[in-house]
Amino acid sequence: MRPTPELPKRLTDLTPVVIVGTSLWAVATVVLFFVTDGIWVQTAFSGLVLGFIGLAIIAWQRAAARRGSKSAQRF
Repeated sequence: MRPTPELPKRLTDLTPVVIVGTSLWAVATVVLFFVTDGIWVQTAFSGLVLGFIGLAIIAWQRAAARRGSKSAQRF
């Protein structure tokens, strides 16, 4: 059997997806802050915080891959 070819980097890189999602949550947080209150603002803010956590995890994994950690995911 032939080996499976590698996917292009643009299909495996999660950074653009997380940046777009975090940006959308930021816009939703600002809009909902002025339009309504309560659970919707809290939900949008939680999405924004989780987006920043996702960016931190991506940076952490890349740093581990650069230093040659065996358990790091390769991007």
